[in-house]
Amino acid sequence: MFRPMSGEPYPLGATLLSDGVNFSLFSENATSVTLELYRNSYDKDPYETIEMEEKTNFVWHSFISGLEKNALYAYRVDGPYEPEQGHRFNKNKMLLDPYAKAISGTVRWNNSIFSYNMDNDAKDLSMNSDDDAGFLPKCIVIDPTFDWKEVDHPRNPWRDTIIYETHVKGLTYRRNDIPDNLRGTYLGLSSKPMIDYFHDLGITAIELMPIHQRIDNMFLVDRGLSNYWGYNTIAYFAPDVRFSSSEEVGEQVKEFKSMVRTLHDNGLEVILDVVYNHTAEGNHLGPTISFRGIDNSVYYRLSPENRRYYVDYTGTGNSLNAGHPQVLQLIMDSLRYWITEMHVDGFRFDLASTLARQLHEVDSLSAFFDIIHQDPVISRVKLIAEPWDVGPGGYQVGNFPIKWAEWNGKYRDSVRRFWRGENSLIGEFAQRLSGSPDLYEESGRKPHASINYVCSHDGFTMMDLVSYVQKHNEANGENNQDGTNENYSSNFGVEGPSNDPVVTRRRIRRIKNFFLTLLVSQGAPMILGGDEIGRTQRGNNNAYCQDNEISWYDWNLDHTKTEIHSFVKRVISIRKEIAALRRHDFFSGSYIDGKTPDVLWFRQDGKPMTLQDWQNPITKSLGVFISGKLVFPYGRIENSPSCILIFNASEIDLKFQISSFPGKWITALGTEKDVAAYPEDVSGDYVMAKSGSSMILVSSISGN
Repeated sequence: MFRPMSGEPYPLGATLLSDGVNFSLFSENATSVTLELYRNSYDKDPYETIEMEEKTNFVWHSFISGLEKNALYAYRVDGPYEPEQGHRFNKNKMLLDPYAKAISGTVRWNNSIFSYNMDNDAKDLSMNSDDDAGFLPKCIVIDPTFDWKEVDHPRNPWRDTIIYETHVKGLTYRRNDIPDNLRGTYLGLSSKPMIDYFHDLGITAIELMPIHQRIDNMFLVDRGLSNYWGYNTIAYFAPDVRFSSSEEVGEQVKEFKSMVRTLHDNGLEVILDVVYNHTAEGNHLGPTISFRGIDNSVYYRLSPENRRYYVDYTGTGNSLNAGHPQVLQLIMDSLRYWITEMHVDGFRFDLASTLARQLHEVDSLSAFFDIIHQDPVISRVKLIAEPWDVGPGGYQVGNFPIKWAEWNGKYRDSVRRFWRGENSLIGEFAQRLSGSPDLYEESGRKPHASINYVCSHDGFTMMDLVSYVQKHNEANGENNQDGTNENYSSNFGVEGPSNDPVVTRRRIRRIKNFFLTLLVSQGAPMILGGDEIGRTQRGNNNAYCQDNEISWYDWNLDHTKTEIHSFVKRVISIRKEIAALRRHDFFSGSYIDGKTPDVLWFRQDGKPMTLQDWQNPITKSLGVFISGKLVFPYGRIENSPSCILIFNASEIDLKFQISSFPGKWITALGTEKDVAAYPEDVSGDYVMAKSGSSMILVSSISGN
């Protein structure tokens, strides 16, 4: 028997001390809180039950002397069960600690996990008294000590950043050069074969799809599927146990730290995709696993008309109430924890517009942004917003505050449409190549505020984008009704895989055009992992529930995949070599040395684009001269090779005159030929741009 003492209200969660563990839990409307200690993950009965009698500022707290690391615990919280008033307390339900640093397993679905009687006509208005402890994992008291071996954050500058978005499991699960027990895990991702691969490719940051402990929705489990992507968080401090290679309690924390340490030691940053906009508990008919049973009216946005129901800006059934001080503290504490304790380098915020809704409208001056802006820890890492949600006015591309970068959906759409050959796009295409100054310059942000991408996890892979016109999500079990319709590319007359060499060449060229455009655009490029090896999801553009070969990367590289990989590797190296392709500031159009502008947009004849050219709806080609003279703050000038970019999305071959640009030019890379054909000297006054192709020319005289 442990003898509890009053303990301290802060820090929240379970804190391991030299002589025991301090527990604290916030609940504003609870009438009692019980701490339960368990021996095994799915035990139904605790071996010790402690009533937490001390409460300070709505924080219930207790110190348990003699308790050690790896102890398993959970809570029960009592209070009114009044759904129509927003209260859903049920002391029969075991609850996970919102501040738990590790969870011992996954949910085993059973009707007892729901607070209401599912077979009752009143549904959630009725109270279920069944105990559910045997079906839920438990929280783990962790030992936070870890030897970082003096490995520090890489702190790669934004202008040099190249992001690789990937999934922990899918990336390595089919890599034959990684030991079986490490495939699909944190340690597999940071294994030597993957480190070598990242270095060889040239990326600088790994953006991981959600690794917070998640729940597989009951309806997916019933279909034999899972919440593979992970956008169904239940514990914002806990790394997902499913990515651990060890079966030992709490080892997922050390393995995550080991992964980060190894990546950092090799110059690679770690960015986490985080889901603070909603939780895994769903709508009013969802399960009670944590937040709902601890204090439903605090943690969730409830309908002002009837507090039985939830405000849903996310399409998942609920929205976390970031306007409440305690919920805001939870989010900030979580972010600081992942920076200070887990050493990550930044975050991508899923459906970030939801967090900006102070009341109802999206508000760039909301408390969420104010606190992050002044926080001495969070404000210094890379902050990336997915700048939309599904609520009214939720599309906010270009409207996030200073210090924030954004997934630029307008970039994605413009580039896709340009290479599809659509009319009236040349002006917008030029804006996107320039880092989207129309979206970010006025607010004082730099080009890197634009996270440029053509594909992401949410949609077609690049290979599927050029191979399918229609989505094929039948395996998801929703009659192909889920996922968006992506009609920005072309399958070149053949739906799906093709043995026609002409079709295959055209698809490869389109993929190369996408990659070349992406990696010569001003801003921060993001590559969807696997696109560089021609990964396909068989036309599934919403593979969120496919933990199988639809989603896992296929590392058996044929000639086509190798050709794409070689091209991507080369264009990344060119971006790194040519500083003019990753400018610190937006183009000004000014003449730095009195002779050449920092940028010049030109026609086939080499003359500058006119207003009429920009407004011509059938203009589908563009030349861009970018000066290698770069002016930095305080007047520092850096000389880099100048470059010329040629884009021809038209249906005919075009000659581009380059004689007006002094110096000797080399075609560093083009999409018409194999990588091995480059570099290629330019002889004469023009270059030939084949239909549906692009190229990079580099000045052989530095600073020209």
